[in-house]
Amino acid sequence: MASIGTKITPVQKTISIPSSLSATKKIIKDQGQQPQVEIKDEKRPVEFVSTTEELKPLTQELLDQILIEVKEHFKGLGKNLELAILNQAVRIDGEEVVLEIMGHVQEEIALKMKPDLIQLIRSKASVGKISIRLDIKEEIESQSSKLYTDSDKFRFLTEKHAAFKEFTKRFGLEADY
Repeated sequence: MASIGTKITPVQKTISIPSSLSATKKIIKDQGQQPQVEIKDEKRPVEFVSTTEELKPLTQELLDQILIEVKEHFKGLGKNLELAILNQAVRIDGEEVVLEIMGHVQEEIALKMKPDLIQLIRSKASVGKISIRLDIKEEIESQSSKLYTDSDKFRFLTEKHAAFKEFTKRFGLEADY
């Protein structure tokens, strides 16, 4: 790659610290009388050479292939929390990589790992512009009530399994002692 050549001839000067305002004015006046440094500008045609490979779009298949290497990278660094995020669902949506995370703790970890993850994906997949979006999935609470007592558990099992009700009658089982 050729560039425009410029040559600057170095000029060595020593300047002492002025002791008064009049000495400062004299130094400034003397600098104005000295010849200016010449800059020779040799004009040559500039060639632009592309050093990048052909960039391809990121697809789900390509992401699945390089995700194995990305996981190995984080595993080698001992970053288990980041690895847990990468083991969840990772999908492509346009030019975005969507990470499905659970809760705010994983959100903080994912925000910290985003720059490294973007750099790894770009380098391993030879893709251009990508971004990472976090899709936060909250844990869905079960529709049924919590089973705390033995009688609640016993009632739940009799409703869920019809054969359990028959066992309780036949063997005289009770939840209460």
